[in-house]
Amino acid sequence: SFKQNATTAGNKGGKRSVVYEAEQGPAGSENQRSQTFVSNGQMLNTTPGLSPRTLLTMVKPLADMLRPNTLEEYFGQSKVVGQQTLLRSLLDSQEIPSLILWGPPGCGKTTLAHIIASTNKKNGTARFVPLSATSASTNEVREVIKQAQNELRLCKRKTILFIDEIHRFNKSQQDTFLPHVECGTVTLIGATTENPSFQVNAALLSRCRVLVLEKLSVEAMGLILDRAVATLGIRVLGQDPMVCDGDLHGDNQIAVSDIYIEQKALDTIAYLCDGDARTGLNSLQLAVQAQVSSTRQNLLAQDGSPQEILVKEEHVKEGLQRSHILYDRAGEEHYNCISALHKSLRGSHENAALYWLGRMLEGGEDPLYVARRLVRFASEDVGMADPSALPQAVSAFQACHFIGMPECEVILAQCVVYLARAPKSVDVYKAYANVKACLRNHKGPLPPVPLHLRNAPTKLMKQLGYAKGYKYNPAFSAPVEQEYLPEELRGIDFFTWTPTDS
Repeated sequence: SFKQNATTAGNKGGKRSVVYEAEQGPAGSENQRSQTFVSNGQMLNTTPGLSPRTLLTMVKPLADMLRPNTLEEYFGQSKVVGQQTLLRSLLDSQEIPSLILWGPPGCGKTTLAHIIASTNKKNGTARFVPLSATSASTNEVREVIKQAQNELRLCKRKTILFIDEIHRFNKSQQDTFLPHVECGTVTLIGATTENPSFQVNAALLSRCRVLVLEKLSVEAMGLILDRAVATLGIRVLGQDPMVCDGDLHGDNQIAVSDIYIEQKALDTIAYLCDGDARTGLNSLQLAVQAQVSSTRQNLLAQDGSPQEILVKEEHVKEGLQRSHILYDRAGEEHYNCISALHKSLRGSHENAALYWLGRMLEGGEDPLYVARRLVRFASEDVGMADPSALPQAVSAFQACHFIGMPECEVILAQCVVYLARAPKSVDVYKAYANVKACLRNHKGPLPPVPLHLRNAPTKLMKQLGYAKGYKYNPAFSAPVEQEYLPEELRGIDFFTWTPTDS
């Protein structure tokens, strides 16, 4: 047996300690390792029983293999499941309400549902049935509900029904849950990346408690990655060497003790994975597997003696691109970002405007959508303060249409900077809004067009007085006194008028 204590620096200067304890199993068996994490004074225990050899041979993603089973292993959502939270007290008392878990990808929605299920399974109080709205049919849901009714009637056992991507179910499919959630036949836990206010039926939403999960912080990602490398027995470069038997493991030709990773590489993953634990763990897995595979090929060409494997920052960056930036062209983030861009332009903050433009374009937004919004902004918020803004925006739209992405990104950037720096005026926007209000608030029939303003292309129309008395402005050398509004609106100024004036 062996014991080894290793300490790594946290992202904010703190310390994350990992203590390994292992007992030698039967001949040819893997060591079973239990680990204790020390984080902010808390001792967190896990016994996953994985090893670097497992990492090399497993087909399942690392993020799924290392999914936590207890709240002690669940990092980054202390606002939702912290010690003093309502959900934590409900979990401890086995009183689980129906929940909608809303948060970005990789923040821990599915994991939290599995932890809730695991907690109830241990006590035998409920069974857990997971379904995905991307593949499950209405008939499958009804069958699960029928089984839940039998379980409750015969065994007095509740059913927790977990629906991943619940927003993919349409209105009629979501209605299937209503009576059964209402009477307690099933406890529904739905996970969604979309705003449930828009994507979940109001009747179903009123029967569930919405928990908002946040994007994971860099510090939380650091703890998750520390747990991963400790679980697999991968050593962080610079720590004390781990004592082990040093034997080779079959065809892998690599000693378990010979896999290292730079702390800088872990930090890079924590910073670049954009708060997505699934992306971070799978990127770690990809980097380690790639280096192990490369080293194995070198060993075959040499004498077969074990070599040290070092995963560096550049190895991590190769497999971790920022193409996964949180952005959904059809979801709420689409509207959040365009709103942020519009408000930054309105506030003449060119750097913020460029940032939100970049968030949208790098996330895969249609450049013509952005260009159309800029055309609108040129009239709505710049208006007559700089009449050249509208031609600039229209030209940008046409240029984007001609050449597309990625070449048109600089054209949109130029237009954004121009609009941010331009003087602002909403006089035209307000005046037209007042016209619409005037039309909506008018009591009775709308006033007719004055006769002198009407065209008179026929003899009959001339006889009826159409165009009679109209003064053709170009025929006069001085301004012409003439009314252009209906009689009841004469003297109105829509630039200063308010709906209460009518």
